[in-house]
Amino acid sequence: MAVRDIITVPDPRLKQVSKPVERVDDDLRALIDDMIETMYAAEGIGLAAIQVGVDKRVIVMDLSEQRNAPRVFVNPVITPLCEEKKPYTEGCLSVPDVFDEVERPARCKVEYLDYDGNAKEEIAEDLFAVCIQHEMDHLEGIVFIDYLSRLKRERAVKKVQKMMKMRSQVAAE
Repeated sequence: MAVRDIITVPDPRLKQVSKPVERVDDDLRALIDDMIETMYAAEGIGLAAIQVGVDKRVIVMDLSEQRNAPRVFVNPVITPLCEEKKPYTEGCLSVPDVFDEVERPARCKVEYLDYDGNAKEEIAEDLFAVCIQHEMDHLEGIVFIDYLSRLKRERAVKKVQKMMKMRSQVAAE
C-alpha cells in the first residue's frame, strides 16, 4: 500500500468523466488499498479514484469516528429517492481548506460492487448521502465548487493555487 498524491483544482483531470471498471481484480484492489491509505493520510472521509489521477469509477470512504471502517464503491449508480434537498457544508481533498454549503437530495439509493466484486444496494441518508453524492460527482467530472457562484469558485481555485505554490516553495527549501 502507498499514499498517492491527490490532485487539486484546477487540474483538468478533475473535469473528466471516469471510465467503468471492467472487473474487480487484484490490480484494482491494490488501487483501492492505496486510495484508502491516501484518504486516511489526508484525514478525509471520502476519495474518488480520479483524485489520485486514475480515471476509474471507484470511491472509498470511511464515515466512522474510529476511522477503521473503510467502504468501497466500484461502478456506483445513485438514484435520488426524494425531492427534498438538504444543505450541508462540504469540503474536498482536491480543494483543500475551502468549505461551502451545497444542497443535495436528502436520500438516495446506491448500487455498486464491493471490494470483492459483489453487487450491493443500499439507501443512503444524512452524511452518507452527502458523501456518496459528492464522490459520485467526481466520477462525473464535477467538483463541489462547481455548485457555487462563479466568484466563490474563482476565489477557491486561487486560494488552492496559492497554497500549493507555498507548499512547493517550502518543499524546495
